[in-house]
Amino acid sequence: MTTWIVLFRGVGGDTLLPVQPLKQALAEEGFRSVVTYINTGNVVLVSNDTPKRIARHVANIALEHFGFSKHIMIVSKAEWGRLIVNNPFPLAVNEPAKLHAYVMERAPDPEAVEALRQKATGPEQFEIRGRVLYYYTPQGVSNARLHPKIEPTLKIAATARNWNTVVKLSHLAEQVARDAK
Repeated sequence: MTTWIVLFRGVGGDTLLPVQPLKQALAEEGFRSVVTYINTGNVVLVSNDTPKRIARHVANIALEHFGFSKHIMIVSKAEWGRLIVNNPFPLAVNEPAKLHAYVMERAPDPEAVEALRQKATGPEQFEIRGRVLYYYTPQGVSNARLHPKIEPTLKIAATARNWNTVVKLSHLAEQVARDAK
């Protein structure tokens, strides 16, 4: 059994996904040790299935039960650990609301990455490692100019979590993995 972190894209603000009913629906559909974290589309669960099959199954549950249809990113606990270790902005962890990890559906094309670099004219910094884009906004994400350009420029779906959430999901995944044994 593998512990997975499931990230829904586009949850928050006007788009709500009720976490307690979602947790219950996922458990009823056979996922084990389901834990949700805040109302922004974060789930930790245990499954033997492949990431693609989990994403399809979770997407179907979200659509059938809640009318919710957005991209879903699946990351194993081990991959999430590497996401944390590979952070290219280690000093920024002291400002966790200003450091974000975008999990992308796939690694972006080099041409798209270069196009994004050309648009990065402010103090913000980003680094891509595999299918994770690390984004540091010293002035805060609400004042960041690059933020709204990331997905359209890279031409892929992605979902971002601030470093507080990244760390909390890591702790939850560790706990779920221990409890699932």
